[in-house]
Amino acid sequence: MDSEKTKAGEVREASPDVESGSQIKFEDGEHKLVRQLKNRHIAMISIGGVIGTGLFLTTANSLRFGGPVGMLLAYLAVGSITYSVMISLGEMIAYLPIPGGHIKLAERFVDPALSFTMGWNYWYNWTVVLPAELSAAAVLINYWTTSVNNAAWITIIMVVVIGINMCGAGVYGEAEFIFACSVFRLLFSSKRVYIAEITGLIILGIVLDLGGGPDHDRLGFRYWKHPGPFVQYNGIGGAEGRFLGWWAVMTQAAFSYIGTEIVAIAAGEAKNPRRNLPKAIKRVYIRILLFYIGGVTVIGLLVPSNDSHLNLSSGTAASSPFVIAIQRSGIKALPSIINACLLTSAWSAGSSDLYTSSRALYGLAASGNAPRIFLKALPNGLPIASLIFCSSFACLAYMGITSGSNKVFTWFSNMTSIAGLMTWFGICVTYIRFYGGMKVQGYNRKDLPFASPLQPFAAWYAMIFCIVICFFSGWAVFLKGNWDTATFVTNYLPFILFPVLYISAKIHYWRRGKGFKLRPLADLDYVTDIAEIEADSYDDPPPKNKMEAFWAWLM
Repeated sequence: MDSEKTKAGEVREASPDVESGSQIKFEDGEHKLVRQLKNRHIAMISIGGVIGTGLFLTTANSLRFGGPVGMLLAYLAVGSITYSVMISLGEMIAYLPIPGGHIKLAERFVDPALSFTMGWNYWYNWTVVLPAELSAAAVLINYWTTSVNNAAWITIIMVVVIGINMCGAGVYGEAEFIFACSVFRLLFSSKRVYIAEITGLIILGIVLDLGGGPDHDRLGFRYWKHPGPFVQYNGIGGAEGRFLGWWAVMTQAAFSYIGTEIVAIAAGEAKNPRRNLPKAIKRVYIRILLFYIGGVTVIGLLVPSNDSHLNLSSGTAASSPFVIAIQRSGIKALPSIINACLLTSAWSAGSSDLYTSSRALYGLAASGNAPRIFLKALPNGLPIASLIFCSSFACLAYMGITSGSNKVFTWFSNMTSIAGLMTWFGICVTYIRFYGGMKVQGYNRKDLPFASPLQPFAAWYAMIFCIVICFFSGWAVFLKGNWDTATFVTNYLPFILFPVLYISAKIHYWRRGKGFKLRPLADLDYVTDIAEIEADSYDDPPPKNKMEAFWAWLM
């Protein structure tokens, strides 16, 4: 049985109890993260990474710009990139489920400069998305009333978000699981609208499309014919206008998918990581196909691309395309019920946003890329200093009081999309080095907890297209008479920031005598931490009946 030192220097025994979580470790007077997220927590957190406000709110602009087919093709394209990133990340994080996730992996397999850049970029990403989600909640509330100042709604949501996170990872994970699965979603919320809710909406959409609504209007593919499958972007005719309409959806689709990599940050607090993490990664494609591709297909069937309520920036769209579709069908009470469900999702979407940003900052501090004060944690493993600091940025949501919550949501979603794509770019670069090092050092990838036959081609594909999407993300502002400073800044500031951070960090490490060259592939470290990780792995007891077997497969 291992022993550990307390702050006072005494030695105490570490309990191996896997149900209560790995015992808290102490080092240099600081508490370390605790493995207390169970299999079902990881499963729901991974689902939470791919279903959220993006699908239920930003698809309004996606349909308006791209049309039903343009939107579908954009989500298919970005979905393929998402899957490529996740199998790259999954292979690394299942082998090395260490605190800091891909931030620490970048330091290990590329260089400290990339770790520094990815860490701060990722922290920025999840810090910015928190006020975006709060602004989205205010937009949804405006569906019912605009008489109350949005500051009141933002404050209420903010208190709940911070309160959940202050209770620790165990409570956060339990909340993600319970709120995702139960009928109490109308009273509580998690970061994402999960299995039952999105599946129900898709089924309802199919029923309405086939004429099962109160108006008995069989829609079929009516809106694919009129106003048409594509939108001529900005009135530009021909194939060019249709292509630009499709491309305009790419960044918005990216915002919807950003967050799938959250399982990497949670890896440091996951129980039995070598079993639970591969299961979550392997099922990412199911979630992409069912939730996103199914969702946008149904939206394109139910709502015409020229519906006036789809313009979020106009301040009139206080509902999602799903709500618009239900309203058009003539169902009276259901739009408010659905909007309430979407509101609860946006309400506590900040729970996962705040969880991720605080753990990213903790990982930065653990790597020596942020002040060591952010390593401070409570005895239950809560990184209190990081959490308090990250919580303060939620106040950016109050910008919506004067500028309009819909505009603020659009600004922050643009910034989140680009920052997230650059994080994916860094993950792919890290994986290419990870793959190359294994090949040079003679490791057999078949022995890894998770390995994909699509590698390394998937990593190269995702890496290239992440850069392409970022580079052309703000192209619309360069069209004649279409200049918008806010759009230009929110699209290109995060893109420019990434190389600036990397070059600055590279110069800093060069001055400290570490040079500019990357570590040779033959010298990459695949051994450190392995013994501890293997000690945290165990075989689950076999299921006692068919119900337990089904639950084990599902989770």
